[in-house]
Amino acid sequence: MTRTRGETRARILRTAAELFQRQGYGATGLNQVLAESGAPKGSLYFHFPQGKEQLAAEAVALAGGEMGERMALAVGSAAGPEDAVRRLGELLAQGLRDSDFQDGCPVATVALEEAGGSGPIHDACRQTYDAWLSGLAERLRGWGATEDDARDLADLALSSLQGALLLARVRKDTSVIASVARRVGAVVEHGVRNGRNG
Repeated sequence: MTRTRGETRARILRTAAELFQRQGYGATGLNQVLAESGAPKGSLYFHFPQGKEQLAAEAVALAGGEMGERMALAVGSAAGPEDAVRRLGELLAQGLRDSDFQDGCPVATVALEEAGGSGPIHDACRQTYDAWLSGLAERLRGWGATEDDARDLADLALSSLQGALLLARVRKDTSVIASVARRVGAVVEHGVRNGRNG
């Protein structure tokens, strides 16, 4: 019985993460989450007693954590800063292509709706972005960037790629991600090198 409850909760959470990524918070209803997850009607509030807000915060944390792991693998196998940014770009582009341009960033759609607010959803979005940036900055420091440069360059890379991802989704063409990743990657490489030699 416990296993079934755990599986039901995981199924609801996974379905919610996919729907929030694709549609955003406002456009995703709890009835749709239940219908698409195949979960019994009363199970949502049993597993998520604070309702939609709790579900969204946990879904963002789940999807963001999984993306963070994929990003860490991409950056971890990179030859240097420029290659790292290109690999991140390819990771984002592949996700977009695999979903036929339906799914963008697993956090951005909800984050845009919640950016001016406060509460658990906002906190989950912020913590996810902070974790992604921290992971990239740590890798840049490993290549010789100063603390400040690593943070600034990570901000530049991630914000540029997020913007490119949005454009690519609207255009249904990932070439903009490759182009931005190539140019920003060169800037990041230059920034790390200059900081190291400065």
